[in-house]
Amino acid sequence: MKIKRFVAADMRQAMREVREEQGPEAVILSTRRIEEGIEVIAAIDYDESLVREAARHGAPWADADAPAGAAPADTAPAVTAARVVPAAQPPRLPRLPASAPLLAAVPPAPVAAVSEPLPMHPLMERAVQDTARMRTELGGLREMLEIQLSSLVWNDMERRQPLQARVLREMTRLGIEADVARRLVAELPEQINAEQARYLPLGMLSRSLLVSGRDLSDGEGITALVGPTGVGKTTTIAKLAARAVLRRGAEQVALVSTDHYRIGAAAQLEHYGRLLGVRVYPAYDAESLRKVLELLRGRHTVLIDTAGVAGNDPRLSQQMEIFSGAGEVRACLVLAANAQAQSLEEAVQAYRPLQPSACILTKLDEAPNLGGALSVLIRHRLSLDYTTDGQRVPEDIASADARVLVCRAAQSLKGHAPDDGLMAERFGLAVASA
Repeated sequence: MKIKRFVAADMRQAMREVREEQGPEAVILSTRRIEEGIEVIAAIDYDESLVREAARHGAPWADADAPAGAAPADTAPAVTAARVVPAAQPPRLPRLPASAPLLAAVPPAPVAAVSEPLPMHPLMERAVQDTARMRTELGGLREMLEIQLSSLVWNDMERRQPLQARVLREMTRLGIEADVARRLVAELPEQINAEQARYLPLGMLSRSLLVSGRDLSDGEGITALVGPTGVGKTTTIAKLAARAVLRRGAEQVALVSTDHYRIGAAAQLEHYGRLLGVRVYPAYDAESLRKVLELLRGRHTVLIDTAGVAGNDPRLSQQMEIFSGAGEVRACLVLAANAQAQSLEEAVQAYRPLQPSACILTKLDEAPNLGGALSVLIRHRLSLDYTTDGQRVPEDIASADARVLVCRAAQSLKGHAPDDGLMAERFGLAVASA
């Protein structure tokens, strides 16, 4: 019996290393948490009688043929994917007489003094430690069983529904979030052929993305660009304003700045205004914004630049209050395509109270993977107005096109298909629960 010790950051990584090195027939003898992460003791050529004999005599796990990294017998209780290997029983606690006190006697504290916690009896302290250790071991066992169940369910799905599994794999390669991929695959017809499974993922993504159809020359009305800091709101406003000036003339366009938190924000917008021949109006609160918009009532295009505020920033509520009495202002959420999916999700949740009617996706040229951005747009049914892919004003902006965006997402990926371990982790338990 060959025994080896594996150490990894988490249980999933440890199980992956065991499978890669010892194969699917490996037996897990024990698991426990250590400072480096998770320690797993695994064996091949498993001999249960040898393990029982070693446990009976308190001998170490490693035998003469075990590698140098083998672990001793005092590790956590041994478990396998198919059965539990009994470990040596812990020594029984000595039976105390009925009169023996469980807590050490302590003199009563003075009435005015702060009472100290009573010292714990050694047997009770050991019981607490054993309970904590048992909870840790059970947590590791549960995680390991979930990993095994995920693998079994995913393998079964590949056998029973190979084409649906293929679509899920392609969605994962595109970077689509697991919940969105599952929802899209659930809409597939029951009978699809191999050719459909090859091209359906891109078509499904295109149909699931909402676009407003808003043309760059159609900028009539009052539009406020909102969103986190650094997503390119001011530059995008300059691009939209330049298009409107070319179409309607500078006298029909006005810019409004409510960003008074970021140093130089107003100066940047004023710089663009001077270049375009468009005046910039400041607004500091709801009342001043209402007066400015009343003054600009006859303008064809009014664009409002707002401060970039994170979702957990208390200034976000102040920024939203500015629009409370502004009348009919079309809020447009600006998201950066190069941000992580979790950051995009948090931004959408933070600006939900403004009820943005559309979205602008910026920095396509800086995004190595568009899957996270596409997932957020599909999950929240956000209608897309425009996309930007550079700093040039006004060239680097275009009306949203779902097919172009999805094709760009596919072309940006040159990696291999995800392995079975990742697919089982993303979809195994979800398929089992469904």
